[in-house]
Amino acid sequence: MHPLWKIDSVPPAGIPFEPGTRHDVVIVGAGLTGLSTAVMLTRAGRDVAVLDAGPVAQLASGGNTGKLSLLQGQRLAEIRTHHPASLVRAYVDANRDGRDWLLAFAEHAGVPYEKRTDHTYAQGPAGLDSVRAQHAAAREAGLATRLRMPGDLPSTPFPLTGAVALEDQVTIDPMRVASALAEELLASGGTLHTGIRVASAHALPETRVETAEGPLFAEHIVIATGSPILDRGLYFMKIRGFRSYCVSFRVTGEVPDATYISVDGPTRSIRPVSASDGPAGEGELIVGGNGHPVGRSASERAGIEEIVAWTRRHFPDAEETHRWSAQDYESHNLIPFVGALPRGLGRIRLATGYAKWGLSNAPAAALRLTSEILGAHRSERPDWMTTLGTRLTVPADLARGAAEGARVAKAAATGWASAEARPVPVPRPAEGRGTVANRGGLPVGVSTVDGITRAVDAVCPHLGGVLDWNDADCTWDCPLHASRFAPDGTRIEGPAVQDLRMLPRKVGG
Repeated sequence: MHPLWKIDSVPPAGIPFEPGTRHDVVIVGAGLTGLSTAVMLTRAGRDVAVLDAGPVAQLASGGNTGKLSLLQGQRLAEIRTHHPASLVRAYVDANRDGRDWLLAFAEHAGVPYEKRTDHTYAQGPAGLDSVRAQHAAAREAGLATRLRMPGDLPSTPFPLTGAVALEDQVTIDPMRVASALAEELLASGGTLHTGIRVASAHALPETRVETAEGPLFAEHIVIATGSPILDRGLYFMKIRGFRSYCVSFRVTGEVPDATYISVDGPTRSIRPVSASDGPAGEGELIVGGNGHPVGRSASERAGIEEIVAWTRRHFPDAEETHRWSAQDYESHNLIPFVGALPRGLGRIRLATGYAKWGLSNAPAAALRLTSEILGAHRSERPDWMTTLGTRLTVPADLARGAAEGARVAKAAATGWASAEARPVPVPRPAEGRGTVANRGGLPVGVSTVDGITRAVDAVCPHLGGVLDWNDADCTWDCPLHASRFAPDGTRIEGPAVQDLRMLPRKVGG
């Protein structure tokens, strides 16, 4: 499970951490949001420090498909269903400004990219209404989309019964972009600390972030960690985490020169790769899909194998080169959360909820965060910032939140009941497998990875969800709010900030 983009990528590792230092802005998260915000602020003369528990673009930023599109599948139609056209237009305008900034940066930094026609398409007749709805919402928002029906469809080796197309969208290597952003940050005098986990942030008595190695102080803090690591504002209840999968292939025959994403299931995302928008010679085609809520899949590995089987049906000479997964978050009202964190005194800000379209939403969020931190007057900001920042919650948003809350409650009850039904000791799991058992009324996770069998406390330290074994990534995933942990209990991502407790191996039998 290693993204295509990371095979020959060595992003900057940053500089040694010095606790107690002061900066104008401290940014938590070295993905596209954090690094874009950092570059914008350093260009404005601010002293910026970026911290991340892992390397640059370790998670979603380095694991996406590298598709930058304003069409975004059926996202515009989904927003329009329960929200006014003005909100959809503002969302599109924000993504357009984010895209334009990112491409201008790429050209400045010498990061190549390709312009391609993007398609939202139907695999069968049942998806045609969704295609038409996306076309209508996109046109209403000012995009020059074209509806393509039988007689005007591109020739593809996979089923396609109708599509809406938007020209001049972009494919790009996301790791090249993230690495270039980090390099500019350091070259401009900014600070980058990798391998430093932030546990908390506070506005009083001094604005600061806390790490195991000591604090850093700042006038402003930005939390750009996918799911916010701070519970204030209860954003973990206002978003839901999804994992989706990608496989890259070498294909000796022809591959489509455009990009595609289906509206009907199972979701298929198709993206060609060339030397200018990906690692040369490592893969000519990426196929993704089969997304699901984190921790709520019977088998993640089966989802990947199904993508491989689908691809080989339609591209018989396809040779798999890499497979990987990524995690992103969707807000219940379908618009990203960007701005001041409650009870942060206007000094702590966040960005989350891109719903897998981070290549344009991340720099759009960075534009808004930068504008707020620099104190730009509302009249100096684009209209979309005001519209998105003052949107109203509608009944459908509340209904989505309530439905997700019910699913979380069910996952919590199911996890505890399942653990209680299987007492320790349990047989040693096979390689790449994990199981949850019960020891004295408490769930224990036992797994075997790289020949090592480990036992950990299988209760998420965030809000007590019983963890589920991810058999593709070999991680412990929380079905409540999408925190994830390595087999040895090390926290990977999510609202949890603590590791799992290691237990004696004997509990596994």
